[in-house]
Amino acid sequence: MRRLGLGLLVVALAAAGALAAIAFGQGDIVPIKISATVKVTPNKAGTPRHPQGVRIDARANISIPDDYDPPLVQTVDIWFPKAGNYNGGKFPTCGEAAMAHHGVSVCPKGSIMGHGRAKARADTVFTYPKITVVNGGATKVYFYVVLQVPARVAQPVAADISKLSGNPRWGYRLHAKIPRNLQIVAGIPLRYDSMHLLVGRGDWIATTSCPRDHRWRYHAEAAFDTGQVVKYDGSVGCRS
Repeated sequence: MRRLGLGLLVVALAAAGALAAIAFGQGDIVPIKISATVKVTPNKAGTPRHPQGVRIDARANISIPDDYDPPLVQTVDIWFPKAGNYNGGKFPTCGEAAMAHHGVSVCPKGSIMGHGRAKARADTVFTYPKITVVNGGATKVYFYVVLQVPARVAQPVAADISKLSGNPRWGYRLHAKIPRNLQIVAGIPLRYDSMHLLVGRGDWIATTSCPRDHRWRYHAEAAFDTGQVVKYDGSVGCRS
């Protein structure tokens, strides 16, 4: 079973949006305001012998000054602690090629792990991308994104999960490359304003412990086309 922290659900699911909100332009770092609320049900941690499956409700709001061009995220990496199990290998999976050609309608019902929606702007036109979280197996998860404005785009975003053997703090690393056609649509860079995701089914993600400070911690880095790498450390409250 793959050990994950709940930071995966706060950061990875908002990778193309919330992390992209820390912009770089006109030679300066843009002053950005980001707020997020996360509800974990239940927030009482399980144990190694009795892991506790959880469901996550995450909301994020992003404020970017209009006089800066939105940044373009190239990759997102997330490091998470040894505080839970990722059980992707136990559930049905759906392949990237199948989704790319036919959408999530061809995926087994048991492979769908969550849904979400974002609010974004293409110049002055609002668009509302829909997100489906799909199980990809023991080392992969997909975020299938569909938007209709300013042009229709339907694209699975693959995230690879790798074990970090011997690392004293982090158990696993998640790496995702953001497709170009989800950065610029019809020649217009997307500016994300908000995102809401509801994720989790059974013990697909299950907790096994809560640290003494009652915080599940994670570290994330986003690399932009400007050459800037933005780093972020966050946490989610828990109880034993």
